[in-house]
Amino acid sequence: MADQKDKVVLAYSGGLDTSCCIKWLQVEKDLDVIAVVGDVGQEHEGLEKIKQKALKSGALECIVVDMRQTFVQEYLSKALAANAMYENKYPLVSALSRPLISKHLVDAAHAFDAKYIAHGCTGKGNDQVRFEASITMLDPDLEILSPVREWDLKTRPEEMEWAQQHGIEVPTTKKSPYSVDDNLWGRAIECGVLEDPWAEPPADIYAMTADPAEAPDEPQYVEIEFMRGLPYMLDGNQKSFLGIIYALNEIAGKHGYGRIDMIENRLVGVKSRECYEVPGALSLIQAHKALEDLVLEREVLHFKLGMEQAWAKCVYNGQWFSPLKEAIDAFLLNTQRCLCGTVRLKFYKGSCTVVGRRSSYSLYDYALATYDADDVFDHEAAKGFIQLNTLSAKTWASNRRKEGAPAELFDAEKQEGPLTKGKYEHATSIWKQVVAAEAELA
Repeated sequence: MADQKDKVVLAYSGGLDTSCCIKWLQVEKDLDVIAVVGDVGQEHEGLEKIKQKALKSGALECIVVDMRQTFVQEYLSKALAANAMYENKYPLVSALSRPLISKHLVDAAHAFDAKYIAHGCTGKGNDQVRFEASITMLDPDLEILSPVREWDLKTRPEEMEWAQQHGIEVPTTKKSPYSVDDNLWGRAIECGVLEDPWAEPPADIYAMTADPAEAPDEPQYVEIEFMRGLPYMLDGNQKSFLGIIYALNEIAGKHGYGRIDMIENRLVGVKSRECYEVPGALSLIQAHKALEDLVLEREVLHFKLGMEQAWAKCVYNGQWFSPLKEAIDAFLLNTQRCLCGTVRLKFYKGSCTVVGRRSSYSLYDYALATYDADDVFDHEAAKGFIQLNTLSAKTWASNRRKEGAPAELFDAEKQEGPLTKGKYEHATSIWKQVVAAEAELA
């Protein structure tokens, strides 16, 4: 029909922002809205209730998708293989769910023949980049709308007033001063008093972890068994990866483990104070790394450290569907082929310690490692190894001493030998002339 409206698919959470987005897209853009709600393990008031709220706010349709199994099997499995920790601190809670939600948004756009996809992200956060980069890589022809970046509703009271004027349900309870995003992998908390990096996080920001001071007085030991890099047994009981995440969130959280308070470098160029609760994620990564230490060959393990940081940065920056991340995944998958074994963790008063590890693929050789009578290491081979290993550095040191290079190592005032103070000063003078000439040419 000639007067049929274009459609837009909206990432919908059920909160005030995205509820306003539905009406704003209708009023300001004259679009029919299809809302998509994804369950990635976050706390919510009930998916059916959220669906009805979307329809009541004016959505033409609302699709509710339980994404948890896919999230675990296709996203968290790769994150664990990468021991993914952005800036070596943060296990990528929000960054991991955005590409999965984006994929469902694109699928819905194709199913409903929608021209646009919209999200409710602000213009200062990372998520806007993750959504838009993922959508663009999945379908470059879809147009992306960002109501929160466009509208002139600068404060929450203004937004609530606008919502009332347009018949949108407004929360009757006082909003938390914190901004929280959560999923199976943990919780991200920001805003409020947390915006002061000197202020200690108040107790009320935490929901998954106990205060370590009030955690049980007795430690708890947990054994996690891995097959091809993924956990499949907990304390001798076979469980799904999803079930193990839920169990470790509870166990580690009970003992006060999994809190992170950090200054984070956002992709958009802003330093942000962020607090996280990631008890299960940190426990699994710690156990996984301990098993890799035992099983992976030295050069593979060392090279993998760089790949892990590259992977985490890729995903943090919204490049889940990028060719670089895909190539790193292929390398990481190869490293997990023989990653089978058991790791024993000890939880106690806010700590998680690896206290045991074993594997039939272990490269730890007792006969080589021991200092007892069973030692089979060839000590006589060490002398030749050291001579070859230091040959390059020895050649360098001999040359620099001979030429009187101005380095503290060869300071004539601090040592005896052929490099006299006069020769040192002469060499230093020549060196300075060379540096000055190079600077002038530059």
